[in-house]
Amino acid sequence: MALVPGVLALLPSYASLEDPVAGLRAACLAAVAALGPRVRVLASGPSGVRVAEALVSAAGGCVVDEDETGVLVVGNGSAKRTEKAPGHFDARAEAFDAALRESFAGIDAALAAELWADTACLGALPPLAEAEVTYDDAPFGVQYWVATWRAA
Repeated sequence: MALVPGVLALLPSYASLEDPVAGLRAACLAAVAALGPRVRVLASGPSGVRVAEALVSAAGGCVVDEDETGVLVVGNGSAKRTEKAPGHFDARAEAFDAALRESFAGIDAALAAELWADTACLGALPPLAEAEVTYDDAPFGVQYWVATWRAA
């Protein structure tokens, strides 16, 4: 199982000479490649699905398939961590993201919506503390994680 953000900058159509999300992209591709050849995607909307499908395609050797060897979950924390964030600054954002780092269970859907967090598919994930987290940053004022969990 892996978690990646559904950030549109990961789509090939957003590519440019300089990759503003190179570190994030590398972490996402490594996480997807670790899922095996058949990947089931859990995403809350069409943008997340597009990003997941693009990552699966770019990882090579993987296809999106309901009969999966791995599950790719698309989601992110708040999008209001700084004044330049898409949703502008909200003082509650950092505490909300810190709580998500501890547990994805019991997410306050109303607060997530207010903070522009894509958490609809995160509730089924184990805590990040049980994962190998390869990316944990808030570029552009949006909290992104890339993490993988191994089956017990």
